[in-house]
Amino acid sequence: MLKIAFAPIYKYELPKGHRFPMEKYELIPQQLLHEGIVSENQFFHPSRLLIEDILLTHTEEYWNKLRDNDLSAKEIRKIGFPVRPELIERGRYISQGTIECVNYALENGISMNIAGGTHHAFADRGEGFCIFNDFAIAANYYLNLKVLKKILIIDLDVHQGNGTAKIFENDRRVFTFSMHGEKNYPLRKEFSNLDIGLKDKITDNEYLEILKFTLPKIIIDFKPDFVMYLAGVDVLATDKLGRLNLTKIGCKERDRIVFETCKNNQIPVSVSMGGGYSERIADIIDAHVNTFRVAQEVWY
Repeated sequence: MLKIAFAPIYKYELPKGHRFPMEKYELIPQQLLHEGIVSENQFFHPSRLLIEDILLTHTEEYWNKLRDNDLSAKEIRKIGFPVRPELIERGRYISQGTIECVNYALENGISMNIAGGTHHAFADRGEGFCIFNDFAIAANYYLNLKVLKKILIIDLDVHQGNGTAKIFENDRRVFTFSMHGEKNYPLRKEFSNLDIGLKDKITDNEYLEILKFTLPKIIIDFKPDFVMYLAGVDVLATDKLGRLNLTKIGCKERDRIVFETCKNNQIPVSVSMGGGYSERIADIIDAHVNTFRVAQEVWY
């Protein structure tokens, strides 16, 4: 059974005109249930991330600043919205959700987080709407327990996973693969194990051919025992921040390539949703829900 992490929703409004669509986290589960893609018993509510598990990835100084509401104005600007205690709390539940998704994926082959994909958070700071780095936290948790030995992070959000790349730059147990808009945020890229910078306005066929050629080679060479997949839908042509030109059909096929590659190689995968900033919230929801549709088709 596909298990899905659904972190608590705090009624917190971002500043007027802010571009981050917080409402998608409520609408995705509603749409999944409405279409009958999943049932209520497939959702689980994660527990709260322990401080000791935060500190496996993030520095104590950064955590203390978050805890004490002591971030500087510059640090808050880097994150991109006012950092409130309820957002920090939500971040703890989201990251714990990714930890628990890994466990469910080890049991069932795949598990998914309604939120997550907070790949711009570094060990010592947040950036780009990201406070904690959920993939890094989950990876370090299981590597520390020696449950996992080699983790492949597939980051197909339109923005480079700079925080994730930096956190694991000297860790040979984690292979970071980021396929992103070359001219998009962040301006200063970090070095993933493999970065593929895409030209503006790239279309479905070219994008999918690159992915189909690249991903199997990584699997063969690195031989991961687990995959973490960041399935951002900001690759869509309709996305306000994306600059690429993928259709929803192309984005759905992207997910199918990842899932079929993992299943065919018997590698369990946990999925976090990542970004999506299309003008119409319906486009964001439909593209995210496609990821769940394909997961059910491929795995069940």
